[in-house]
Amino acid sequence: MTRITIPDDFPVVLASSAVWPSLRARAELDYYDTLPSGEDGLIERIRAAQVVLNIRSSSRFTARVFEACPKLHLLSVWGTGTDHIDLPAAERCGVKVTTTPGVSAVSIAEHTLALLFAVVRRIPRMDASVRLGQWERGRFIELRGKTCGVIGYGAIGREFSRLAAGIGMRVRIWTMHPEQYPGVEFTGLDEIYSTCDVISIHLRLSPETRDFVGAEQIALMKPSAILINTARGAIVQEGAMIEALQHGRIAGAGLDVFTAEPLPAGHALTELQNVVLTPHCAGITPEALEAGLAMAVENIWAFVG
Repeated sequence: MTRITIPDDFPVVLASSAVWPSLRARAELDYYDTLPSGEDGLIERIRAAQVVLNIRSSSRFTARVFEACPKLHLLSVWGTGTDHIDLPAAERCGVKVTTTPGVSAVSIAEHTLALLFAVVRRIPRMDASVRLGQWERGRFIELRGKTCGVIGYGAIGREFSRLAAGIGMRVRIWTMHPEQYPGVEFTGLDEIYSTCDVISIHLRLSPETRDFVGAEQIALMKPSAILINTARGAIVQEGAMIEALQHGRIAGAGLDVFTAEPLPAGHALTELQNVVLTPHCAGITPEALEAGLAMAVENIWAFVG
């Protein structure tokens, strides 16, 4: 039987999923429902594995990890991000890396829209106020007719563009790879930053996109602009964003991702009334979870034959 190690199922999702019984029946499993203690802990857990099924991006697969695990042939990742994996090192060591593209697109796009509504309607603040017996009134923002800039046009960006258009927003799109989408009209980045009422980030984190939205880009945005990020925290320069939010240079933000996760207690973002925060959970619905885990396991069966 194929020996598969799951080094990081915490919080537990795989062992409680529908695909777990068939996985357990077809493979020899080394299963851990805690996170490994850094690089050495990960090596210790996966040293004997032929296949690793990776659940959490907090497990970092560095060159040293791959070099210390010569039996490893496949790293099957639940999710689409690979910023925690040294892909050139994996290739040098003969390790194939697979992901689960598209399975969370609907869930993340819906969450992006929910964050947008929560920011412009100040829903968390209104809810807290009513629970305290207050009756705070205020002017909100109507989204119909506003312009929404979508940066990144992968599966999630396309789905969110559809939702934004569906509520009557004018959608402007930018992508790194416009040649992949013949017939789609794209807009320049500077125009998106300077003209859009909402700017939503849907890029993959890579060396090319780290700090992609920095102080210079934020300075182009309108004071009334709303920034939404459900991609990766490091794509936006967090300090520049916080300063802009503190001084009213942009109106608000909806964030599911952060430079440091979990977000540290007392972080500056937690003090801002014009920000809505969620704990990197946009893609975690039962539907997306089950579909993603099933695809990650199917990737293993396709590899081992």
